[in-house]
Amino acid sequence: MSEITAYHESGHAFVAIAVGAIVRSLSIDPDWDDGPERYGDVEIEWPSGEYKREEFYENRVLVALGGPVAEMIYTGDPFHPAMVPEWKVDWENAWENASRLHKLTKRRMQYLEAKAVELHQILSRDINWSALAVIADNLLAHEILEREQLEEILADWDGAIS
Repeated sequence: MSEITAYHESGHAFVAIAVGAIVRSLSIDPDWDDGPERYGDVEIEWPSGEYKREEFYENRVLVALGGPVAEMIYTGDPFHPAMVPEWKVDWENAWENASRLHKLTKRRMQYLEAKAVELHQILSRDINWSALAVIADNLLAHEILEREQLEEILADWDGAIS
């Protein structure tokens, strides 16, 4: 289970970094005293004023879906992100951010499904998957990674998620 969690959380972190957010920390051993029970956690800082409105919400959608999509790639299971109970918080986060872009429920669902497919293709690229896997390996070894460690891990990464 910890290996799957490491890939899941690394997916969130990798996508956050790729869209220009700052990952303060990443853990597969989070504190459970400040909210719901969970097996991993990512603390993300969004630079203020650096994104257009639509870009800001789309980036948040991508980061929310990054964990489930990375987990799907890792396990090879083609789940729908809305249908896995363990991904409920991620899906709700993606849904809420997508609501700022698409008011109609049907259109929002289509948008989120398209973004999940797009993200699956992007993360499956060798250069991106290799970088994500290095994050997951380090997370498994240390259980917690801080910003500086992530920056060092990805120092040689020369990919993009566009």
